[in-house]
Amino acid sequence: MTTLTSQRKSVATPGAEIVPVGELPPLGVVPSHMHAQVVRQERYGDPLTAFQHEVVQVPDLGPDEVLVAVMAAGINYNNVWAARGYPVDQIGARQRKGEPHDFHIGGSDASGIVYARGDAVTGVEIGDEVVIHPGWWETDDPWIAAGKDAMIAPSARIWGYDTNFGSFAQFSRVQAHQVLPKAEHLGWAAAAAPTLVGATAYRMMHGWAGNTVTAGDVVLVWGGSGGVGSQAIQLAKLAGAVPVAVVSEAERGQYAMDRGAAGWIDRHDFSHWGIPPLVDDTAGQREWSAEAKKFGKRIWEIAGERTDPALVVEHPGAATVPTSIFVCQPGGMVVICAGTSGFDAMVDLRYHWTRQKRFQGSHGTNDSQAQGYNDLVRSGQIDPCLGRVVSFDEIGSAHASMGRGEDVFGNMVALVGSSAPTDGAATG
Repeated sequence: MTTLTSQRKSVATPGAEIVPVGELPPLGVVPSHMHAQVVRQERYGDPLTAFQHEVVQVPDLGPDEVLVAVMAAGINYNNVWAARGYPVDQIGARQRKGEPHDFHIGGSDASGIVYARGDAVTGVEIGDEVVIHPGWWETDDPWIAAGKDAMIAPSARIWGYDTNFGSFAQFSRVQAHQVLPKAEHLGWAAAAAPTLVGATAYRMMHGWAGNTVTAGDVVLVWGGSGGVGSQAIQLAKLAGAVPVAVVSEAERGQYAMDRGAAGWIDRHDFSHWGIPPLVDDTAGQREWSAEAKKFGKRIWEIAGERTDPALVVEHPGAATVPTSIFVCQPGGMVVICAGTSGFDAMVDLRYHWTRQKRFQGSHGTNDSQAQGYNDLVRSGQIDPCLGRVVSFDEIGSAHASMGRGEDVFGNMVALVGSSAPTDGAATG
């Protein structure tokens, strides 16, 4: 386990006064305390009230850790869950493992400036402008030492959800391997927007041998105007595939097409969502299958041929998994990274085993996948899809809005050290 003892003295100067949100102390000078948006167990529930502006101590660093002055922080659904304390009480889970803090500072996307580093850190310098990927794990994990995928290791976590001291504060503590160079052409807000969802989509589409996206594939993308969806559409297009978006209104469909979707499907045109009828319910089965086939034919119309999706990018879960399995082509893959509509998905296994389809869970990112995705952003091949930009004190209300399904265009971002959405962009 990474030590919490301070290693800052040799690489940074402590003792600066706390600075207001939107400002920075001199480079490399680390205050003793910082402003943060904090969740506590007694406030679990509505994110609007679960998040509160507090002043807390700046975290100490272990030898392999880096302290980043956060300029902007991406807002993702994982901290809707953290604020609710459901399905996991993250504070309690960490305390049971011996961590002392009785609060949670979330945030799994950040752009910022390196202000301090542990004694063992190499390749990261104070003053570097960076983004952070969310994959966290113990460096001495035997699984990783054996050369296996780090994000499947027993110690693997999502930074800023499973771990504390994420990006909803003036300073964030990260492992050095999480640090990636910021795209020079992007402002702080745009740079903070896409890494979690983009690297997640990259792993979903490129990380599972035997079912990686290839040219000509039809790729069905649920929530095509949202964070994961807007990135998955672009990644599919870059691979030469045919992305088809599922959305809930024309404006969201147009947003998906502007990012490269071949077309879009309005889920409100269909009525078969959720748990399908039992097999012995003949009439119910007939009605459900008719709607599912109608949905599949709509995919064919957009693709221009009778080709089922080779890859389905899933995250709603309970409401949509039965349909995803049904329409996926034989030998294809439904890959899922969340369950925003519920965790209890039911599948008619006849469409799964007899047609030899793959139902693959996918979570987070490893270093190589995060680097591969970040290279595409830095080269300008991927649009971060910056959505609504909010202030530091709107972080709670922004999560509440996301939890109600109201923010579905791209990636929402909160300003922390930055004072304007375009700060940090290249000029000229």
